[in-house]
Amino acid sequence: MATRKTSSTASSKDNTPGADPAAQFQEAQNAMRQALEGAAERLQSLNLTGTAATLMEHGRKDIEALVEANKRSYQGLQTVVQRQTEMLRQSITNWQDAVSGMQGQDMSANLAKLDEMGRSAFQQALNDLRELAEVAAKSQSEAFDIVRQRIQDNVEQVSQLLQPGRDKKKP
Repeated sequence: MATRKTSSTASSKDNTPGADPAAQFQEAQNAMRQALEGAAERLQSLNLTGTAATLMEHGRKDIEALVEANKRSYQGLQTVVQRQTEMLRQSITNWQDAVSGMQGQDMSANLAKLDEMGRSAFQQALNDLRELAEVAAKSQSEAFDIVRQRIQDNVEQVSQLLQPGRDKKKP
C-alpha cells in the first residue's frame, strides 16, 4: 500500500491523468496568464491608431478596385452587345439587298448568288465571333488586372505591417 501512495504522490507532481486537478488547473491558469501578458505587451507596442487608419484606407482602395473592375467588365459587355447589334443590322441589310437584287433573274443565277452569300455570311459570322471574343477577353483581362494589382498591393501592405519594429519608427 505504501508503494501506491508513493506512486500517487509522484503522479501528482508530473501532471499525469491521476494528478491533483487543482494543481493542474493552477498550472494551466499560470501558463494562460503568461501567454496573455505576452500578447498584451505585443499589442500595446503596436500603433493601433495608425494601423486602424491604414486598414481603413486599404478597405477603401479594395472597394474602389472592385468598382473599377466591375465598371470595366460592364463597359466590355456593353461594347459586345452594341457590336452584336451592329453586326446583326448589317447582316440583315446585306440579305435584304441581295434578295431584292435577285428578283427577275434566272433561278440558277439566284442559287449561285445565294450559295456565295451563304459562304460569305458564314465567314463573316466567324470573323464577328472572333472579334466579339477578343473584345470580351480584353475587358475581362482589364478587370482582372485591376483586382490582381489590388491583391498584390494588399500583400505588400500586410507584409509592411507585419515587419518587426515598424510601429517603433512611427510616433
